[in-house]
Amino acid sequence: MTELTEITHYMQQALDQDNSGHSVDHINRVVALANRILLNEPSADAFVVRAAALLHDVYDDKLFNTEAEALEAKANLIQFLQHLEITQDTIDHIIAIIDNMSWSKSLEGQAKPLDINGQIVQDADRLEAVGAIAVTRAITYGAVKNRTLYDPNIAPRIAKNKAQYRNDDSTTINHFYEKLLLIKDRLNTETARQIAVSRHQFMLDFLEQFKAEWDLSK
Repeated sequence: MTELTEITHYMQQALDQDNSGHSVDHINRVVALANRILLNEPSADAFVVRAAALLHDVYDDKLFNTEAEALEAKANLIQFLQHLEITQDTIDHIIAIIDNMSWSKSLEGQAKPLDINGQIVQDADRLEAVGAIAVTRAITYGAVKNRTLYDPNIAPRIAKNKAQYRNDDSTTINHFYEKLLLIKDRLNTETARQIAVSRHQFMLDFLEQFKAEWDLSK
């Protein structure tokens, strides 16, 4: 059994019960997108990229009830990778990507710069937040968090830090203006930027249609 196969099994066990839009199917699409970007980035380390793409949500703190639980999940992951006899340098590389790729961490300027491997994983994950699937994931996550779908009296807000970003006082539709529509211009690789064009337009079209239908109830 290859290391990536074992890593895949580990991810599947960790995220099998997720209902927030961060489940195994999401990870599979992120890996597929990372593989597509890798085709045009020959200097990247394919193993590091694929491993980080597979594992990037395993200890994401928004999927846990407490920070302590997320930290325990991170420690368990590191122990698992060590058990696979992956070199410590490679483990550190994978963990550094996961720890510095999130949107929320970048808001506070705390994220360390990503090398090409991290940039690929970040782009692949962010592309999952652009397009048709992004629409369904936003609605799913909003429902799980009991977030209001839409209220024209609540204006979008641009968060300046993680606490503001994670605050649920906005709406699901506002989330498009607060993050999803901003992603296209914050991608790292040319391949990702090309993929994002039609996906970005789909979201604009969706929002226009949504608001047109919503206004019929006035």
